[in-house]
Amino acid sequence: MRPLHLFSRSTEPWRLLSWIIRWLALALAVGALAGSASALFLWALELATATRLAHRPLIALLPLAGCAVAWLYLRVGSTVEAGNNLLIDEIHDPKKTIPLRMAPLVLGGTVVSHLFGASVGREGTAVQMGGALADQLAHVFRLGPDDRRIVLMAGISAGFASVFGTPLAGALFGLEVLAIGRLRYDALPACLAAALAGDGVCLFWSALLGIHHTHYDAIGTVPAPSWWPLAAVAIAGALFGLAGRLFADGTHALTGWLKRRVPYGPLRALLGGAVVAAAVLLLHADRYVGLGIPTIQAAFAQPLAPWDWAGKMVFTVVSLGSGFKGGEVTPLFYIGATLGNALAPLLHLPVGLLAAVGFVAVFAGAANTPVASTLMAMELFGAEAGVYAAVGCVLAYLFSGHTGIYRAQRIGRAKHRWLAVPPNTRLGDLPARRTPPGSA
Repeated sequence: MRPLHLFSRSTEPWRLLSWIIRWLALALAVGALAGSASALFLWALELATATRLAHRPLIALLPLAGCAVAWLYLRVGSTVEAGNNLLIDEIHDPKKTIPLRMAPLVLGGTVVSHLFGASVGREGTAVQMGGALADQLAHVFRLGPDDRRIVLMAGISAGFASVFGTPLAGALFGLEVLAIGRLRYDALPACLAAALAGDGVCLFWSALLGIHHTHYDAIGTVPAPSWWPLAAVAIAGALFGLAGRLFADGTHALTGWLKRRVPYGPLRALLGGAVVAAAVLLLHADRYVGLGIPTIQAAFAQPLAPWDWAGKMVFTVVSLGSGFKGGEVTPLFYIGATLGNALAPLLHLPVGLLAAVGFVAVFAGAANTPVASTLMAMELFGAEAGVYAAVGCVLAYLFSGHTGIYRAQRIGRAKHRWLAVPPNTRLGDLPARRTPPGSA
């Protein structure tokens, strides 16, 4: 009889090949589902945005629209209302299959938010659809807890990659968003394959539907790395991190405050929608609602009002804090790009470069995903921006502290050695950030 270790070595390549084929098939299926859902979502989102821009009075109906969506979630969506946090919790502590209803509910709710003028994004919708659809495959194939975790991570990667057209960033996002300071490399092949498949399938359907991903103008000349540009970007990165922290803490604080004082969800959305609609109509603040893509694009090319980033933050915090559905990432892109635009003259840096760094760095700080954010900068703006993006994202990650837009994120390894917390502590469970029951 051959020694066991020789037998294992001789069969290892075949076992690896079988494992790769199995996960490639699953990842491609996840990517196809997520990419198709994202294409449908992008088409509906473009239609909703065009309709709102053509019929500005629709903003007056925002309170009623938010109330209706919140009532629908109260009736049939209470089990999926936690959204991205539910996905992260299920990956860390698998309990039961995520209801399929999460996908149509968040898709419809986000489209309604954009149709009537809430300030929300789109990443949360794509990630939730990708995760919910992926979990159905886990149920069909009766995957065990460990394999189900990987499928859910692949769904997150595919959703993120397909909605932004950034497969490398999407693959890393599915790994990095789960825990601060820790990556699960066993899921990397599935996440990468799902992200590539999701992006490809989304592009295929988008071409048929006549839609496309947002393309940002060239950021201009990128200076060769030297001490002052790098130091200036580091300074800006710290400020970007503080902005991400302010956004995350502000959103959670308003959500908790409203839940304590207005327990009925539809009424919270009604009040928040009334505040946003009144501000837009009275102050002509249309630039701060919806995705804000034209303002983001302008931030790379021309000086903007130095308070644009604060205006977008306030409108988004009120929209998300009162219960409107959507994501946080595109508003964070807006905040970062416009803040970079405002800081560029003060730091003697090209406007396009610092707007691009801010675009990804505020997101890196708020989501605690510096690696995925750096890759996103390189995919969107070119490899020459990578060094500056990395500096900005790392500093933003450090200065955002132990907070974030996803309260279910775990602390795998603290950012700073002087923070002593038990392993796998949820961000939402840190003593300084306790929230009322049911606040995800």
